[in-house]
Amino acid sequence: MADVAHGAYEGVRPAEVPDVELYHPKSWWTTYVFSQDAKVIAIQYALTAMSIGLVALVLSWLIRIQLAFPGVLPFIDAHAYYQIITMHGMIMVIYLLTALFLGGFGNYLIPLMLGARDMVFPYVNMLSYWIYLLAVLVLVASFFAPGGPTGAGWTLYPPQAILEGTPGQEWGIILMLSSLALFIIGFTMGGLNYVVTVLQGRTRGMTLMRMPLSVWGIFTATVMALLAFPALFVGVVMMMFDKLLGTSFFMPSIAQMGQHLSYGGGSPILFQHLFWFFGHPEVYIVALPAFGIVSDLISTHARRNIFGYRMMVWAIVAIGALSFVVWAHHMYVSGMNPYFGFFFATSTLIIAIPTAIKVYNWVLTLWRGNIHFTVPLLFAVAFIVTFVNGGITGLFLGNVVVDVPLSDTMFVVAHFHMVMGVAPIMVVFGAIYHWYPKITGRMYNETLAQIHFWITFLGAYAIFFPMHYVGLMGVPRRYYELGESHLSSSVTLNHYITIAALIVGAAQMVFIFNMVWSLFKGKEAGGNPWRATTLEWQTPHTPPRHGNWGKELPVVYRWAYDYSVPGAAEDFIPQNQPPAPQGA
Repeated sequence: MADVAHGAYEGVRPAEVPDVELYHPKSWWTTYVFSQDAKVIAIQYALTAMSIGLVALVLSWLIRIQLAFPGVLPFIDAHAYYQIITMHGMIMVIYLLTALFLGGFGNYLIPLMLGARDMVFPYVNMLSYWIYLLAVLVLVASFFAPGGPTGAGWTLYPPQAILEGTPGQEWGIILMLSSLALFIIGFTMGGLNYVVTVLQGRTRGMTLMRMPLSVWGIFTATVMALLAFPALFVGVVMMMFDKLLGTSFFMPSIAQMGQHLSYGGGSPILFQHLFWFFGHPEVYIVALPAFGIVSDLISTHARRNIFGYRMMVWAIVAIGALSFVVWAHHMYVSGMNPYFGFFFATSTLIIAIPTAIKVYNWVLTLWRGNIHFTVPLLFAVAFIVTFVNGGITGLFLGNVVVDVPLSDTMFVVAHFHMVMGVAPIMVVFGAIYHWYPKITGRMYNETLAQIHFWITFLGAYAIFFPMHYVGLMGVPRRYYELGESHLSSSVTLNHYITIAALIVGAAQMVFIFNMVWSLFKGKEAGGNPWRATTLEWQTPHTPPRHGNWGKELPVVYRWAYDYSVPGAAEDFIPQNQPPAPQGA
């Protein structure tokens, strides 16, 4: 079975390939629960991530209601507020976006796009999901622990994460750190699968430079995560030792309530370096899969070959490499040496170059294309606009002189959400709409999808554009209740932002209804409704069955973007279509 799954029979005649149908799971449990099929694992990842993401959505509502209408919700006091913002941030960045892009889309797309039967290590792949689920359950358990979840902020800075007086400083922080450690262990299992499958599991003819950009984005992000997550893991373990064993990795000599604590000699700044050495690559661990997926959505729905494919690949690799030398631009207010500030400001500006190359290439791909304004393309274009807007404010904050006064204001919250929240979520929705027909065999409801897009896109700008202005006013972030001096100048905008956030959040119920309703009532999609060229649309069955390809693996003859080829019978040529005979 392992040889069949890993493509060891590629070189023999199709008739000699064993019947992969023999290796189907034998029970409901091994088919849908403890499944080793990457497609099922992908759906498990996606459903779990979106479920915990809905929790984070509700938490964001509570944050906005408290800021705009303080005291309206009696169960939100100062402690509860800081616990809410901590859990919202950590869930959205780690447990939703990272898990969804790598665990969800990575598992579904990599084997299908590369012509493989499955991941190289199916059992390890299954374990990676169950450890991720355990990490989510441990995180959720902190809501019910004595003292509630940690309120140290999503960056978990010591010493406040450990000291008494911080919400959740007993069980909350322990469960948070345990959950993060479990998440990293589970991801490492999945990440090794993705990397080895890309390098060793490709079908015949699928060279690296014929891979779709979605695979390049996921592959590069996975390599980055395998290098960046260990820094967070080490920081988590060291902080756990500080909390439980009384060590002083991050805890300096400190007095509390007039009493000198037993800590001494630790460095809180060391934790910041470890956290942000992971934290800034994390932005691109989420962004690079989004870049790749957007490239595929634009090329498919604009019926145009991607402009500058090799340039796009090298831009992805360059962004991944440069993201490891910009982490301390999050730490300008920590008192770093000005020369270090100059270095990190310069590297932050340099990383904008390959990012700009990608934006130019997307626009040039759209130029004179046969554009079909499907919902996936609308979300792809919305991503480009939003990421550019978020990136421009990032250039401001990458400059030390501008960042220092703005660092603790709502301006940073607006920037971060535009570039790390709204933009990737646009890609998530676009990708789900794009591959929904392949996953389910049915089409979604177009009218509901259009309603969902326009409310989400316009509503996101209604939320975060005014927030930039609120930040420029000087309104601080992380404040439970704004004083009169700030509230008087921003009260109307705060009300407006909160109402918009409630509406946009509620609009996501339209998306959920559409997905569930279409699963049973949607019209049959057929095998390739978008007339796409990549291999996942060329499977013998829709949805793809266990083993993906039946007895014979596909053979790749061309790159992934043969759209609108002059002289072709149709406006697309699949990757597995052989070239026409000479003289034909």
